[in-house]
Amino acid sequence: MTSKIRVRVDERELTLTNLDKVLYPDEGFTKAEVIDYYTRVAPAMLPHLRGRPVTVKRYPDGVTGPFFFEKNRPAHTPGWVRTARLPAPGSTKDRDTIEYAVVDDLATLVYLASLAALEFHAPMWRVGPDGTAERPDLMVFDLDPGAPATIVECCRAALRVREVLAEDGLAGCPKTSGNKGMQVYVPWDRDDDPSAYARAVARRLEAERPDEIVSQMARRLRPGKVFIDWSQNNPAKTTVAPYSLRANPRPTASTPLRWAEVEGCADPGDLVFTAPEVVARVAEHGDLMAPGRPAGGPFGP
Repeated sequence: MTSKIRVRVDERELTLTNLDKVLYPDEGFTKAEVIDYYTRVAPAMLPHLRGRPVTVKRYPDGVTGPFFFEKNRPAHTPGWVRTARLPAPGSTKDRDTIEYAVVDDLATLVYLASLAALEFHAPMWRVGPDGTAERPDLMVFDLDPGAPATIVECCRAALRVREVLAEDGLAGCPKTSGNKGMQVYVPWDRDDDPSAYARAVARRLEAERPDEIVSQMARRLRPGKVFIDWSQNNPAKTTVAPYSLRANPRPTASTPLRWAEVEGCADPGDLVFTAPEVVARVAEHGDLMAPGRPAGGPFGP
C-alpha cells in the first residue's frame, strides 16, 4: 500500500508518497532525503532556476532503474505551478509546443523532487512575464574530460578559460557537473551571440593547446583531452543546474566552486561532493554563484 503524507510548503499543500523508498541503493538514500536535500539547498538553488523552463530527469525506481527526461510538465501538475508554453521545433514527439514547468518557488521544487526528479536541467535564458523566451543572460563553457583525462585536466582548461574571459572584461564561476566534468558560467548582458563567443574561445584554446583541448564534438578526438562544449549555449539546449543531484551510485551534486579549489585540484576525488557535503558547503560559504559576492567579481571568490 502506498504511504502518503500531507505537508504544507509555504502557502501550498502537497501530498508526498513513498518517502522511505530508496533512490540511491548503494547509500540507502531515500526519497525523503532527496526532498530534504532540495529543501535545504533551495535558498541557494532557486535563484538559478527562477524563470527558466526546466527539463527534469526522473528515476521512479531509483538510480539503478529506468529513467526518462521530462520537458512537458508532469501529468496532474498542480495549477499553482508556473508553466510556460514554448515552441518545440524538431520535437521527436511531433508536437508544436511544450508546456514546461518553471521552478520559481520551494513548493514547485519539492513537488518535482517528490516525483523522483533527481536531476534539474535549465537553459541559459529565462521566460519573461509575457511567457516568451528572453535573450540569454548566461554563457556556459561545458568541460568534458575524455578518459584517461579527468576533472583535474578540466580544471587546467577552466583556468585558461578564466584568463581569456578576463582579457575581455568577463568573469565566471566554476562548478562541478556532479559527474566527471565541470562548467564555467558567465553572466551575459552583451549584444553578441554567446554561442559564437564561446565557440571562438574554445577554438582559440584548442589551437593553443591541441594536445590538451578539443573544440569539436567527434568522440574519436576526445581521448585524453578536455572537450570544451560551446554548443550548450544553443537556446534549445540545457545544462545541469547548480546544486542539482546526479543519478550516480552516490548522491553527488553539481557544486559551485571557489577558484582556489580549481587551482588546487590534484585528484578527481578533490571535487566530488555528495548531498550532505553540499548542504554543509552552502551553510559555510553561502551560494558561491550569487551575484555581487565580494573579491570575486559577479560570481564569488
